Amino acid sequence: MGNIKVGTASWTDRTLLESGWYPANADTPERRLAHYATRFPLVEVDATYYSPPAERTAELWVGRTPGGFTFNVKAFSLLTGHPTRVSALYKDLRPETEKKNVYPGDLPAQAYEEVWTRFLSALEPLAEAGKLGALLFQFPPWFTIRRDNKQYLLEVRRRCGPLRPVFEFRHASWFAEGNRDETLDFLRKHELAYVSVDMPQGHRSSIPPVLAATADLAVVRFHGHSDKWTSKDIYQKFGYHYSQREIADWAPKLRKLADDAAETHVLFNNCYRDYAQTNAEQLNDLLNG
Repeated sequence: MGNIKVGTASWTDRTLLESGWYPANADTPERRLAHYATRFPLVEVDATYYSPPAERTAELWVGRTPGGFTFNVKAFSLLTGHPTRVSALYKDLRPETEKKNVYPGDLPAQAYEEVWTRFLSALEPLAEAGKLGALLFQFPPWFTIRRDNKQYLLEVRRRCGPLRPVFEFRHASWFAEGNRDETLDFLRKHELAYVSVDMPQGHRSSIPPVLAATADLAVVRFHGHSDKWTSKDIYQKFGYHYSQREIADWAPKLRKLADDAAETHVLFNNCYRDYAQTNAEQLNDLLNG
């Protein structure tokens, strides 16, 4: 069985800080990350989706964590085709527009290329320290199973190399009817790592909980099963605490998945209060028991 690393998608959420999960002396960003790293070997950085990171920030993350610690970094929204706040772009690359949000096509080609270059170069301290696990490309609900979208997956891999992109879909077409095998076969053929998800079903963005290793790295993200999945309030959307029974049911499935990959990353994205942290700890105990 390949190595399984378990962590959470965030360590700085406001409601987590309010929950009491951190000890009283973990009262600065440096101390909180250092404490987190004593409990888990893996974390996902989601803030980079909203604003591209600074190289200095990546350097600080390296210095605040022990050897062997792994960061997965979520790709900036512009790079996955999501609407992106103009104010989130690098100042010198912001287009002259009255729009609050822009898409890749709203930028000059040279500016778009520069966003890619700066985003990836800011992560170099993590990569050089051996602490960059994967770049998470989570696509929007309108990113359907089409030829040009498949080609974009290949483009992302080319742009990111030698860094490792992993891919999460949010449109049911990728697994609807006969498309499941087509999707997984394409990913395996090109050694593109698929992100398996556990999430609410019955929505346009719903992907079934298909566990599959399509490359030497497998990734699983747990989004919870909130009955308010469509809420614009992220705490209602992700405010779901897995029961001990649910976690116990997942443990053997994850072990089986790990048989097909060199390494498996499991991340809890039910980020409300300490839900993700306590569920991750429960899973860790079962996997290591």
